Amino acid sequence: MSAAGIQKRLTPARISAMKGGKPIVCLTAYTTPMARLLDEHCDLLLVGDSLGMVLYGMESTIGVTLDMMIAHGRAVMRGVDKACVVVDMPFGTYQESKEIAFRNAVRILQETGCDAIKLEGGEEMAETIAFLTKRGVPVMGHIGLMPQQVQTAGGYRSVGHSEHETSKIRRDAHAIGGSGAFAVVIEGTVEPLAREVTGAMHIPTIGIGASSACDGQVLVSDDILGLFNDFIPRFVKRYDELGKRISAAAAAYAGEVRSRQFPATEHTFKRRS
Repeated sequence: MSAAGIQKRLTPARISAMKGGKPIVCLTAYTTPMARLLDEHCDLLLVGDSLGMVLYGMESTIGVTLDMMIAHGRAVMRGVDKACVVVDMPFGTYQESKEIAFRNAVRILQETGCDAIKLEGGEEMAETIAFLTKRGVPVMGHIGLMPQQVQTAGGYRSVGHSEHETSKIRRDAHAIGGSGAFAVVIEGTVEPLAREVTGAMHIPTIGIGASSACDGQVLVSDDILGLFNDFIPRFVKRYDELGKRISAAAAAYAGEVRSRQFPATEHTFKRRS
């Protein structure tokens, strides 16, 4: 049987074909259990380098390594049957040259089995994206606010307020649209500009802190579930407060252990007669 005959998951090509249609649903996933829970509901699962802050307590994504992304990419792939899985390329693994970017992208694809990689950057990365896509590497772009560049951009802030920023984002969108990328994330970009860019591009835009007019939306799962509380971005909507419920469950367990209510008889083993 051919590979095409057994492909069950959404492919980058099918995601690209969703441009202008039903909105694309994307969430982050870093582990097998979370991937299993999200897979049924998502078109895209992003193994984001946001795991550096969410799982490892880092202050930014800069310290995330290729080995970390590959390990979590493998874990997510074990829990997925339907969604297209995209793995972030971490800082320093693709900026030096297009050849190095290709080697690292191939390693991610081969060692995780994921469907595509994502890298940040606009017109300055378009040549690299074209180099990758021409050699069989599916690429998702990322423009607007770019977390890997916060140290030079003045921190986490929305972009597109000045004419200079607006012009840059328009150029970035045009460059990525012509690079061969199958989709692009637009992050932290003022609504009128994100809407304009979405209308001008022939590939799907995935918004995060952008516009409802984007072809899809992505958020960090731990943010929408109330599991990450270091800070809550303006663009995040809480759909649950699992962090509080986990703390309450742990408190109840601790209380029962200390009062010797747990384990009860039904939680222990009897000797066989």
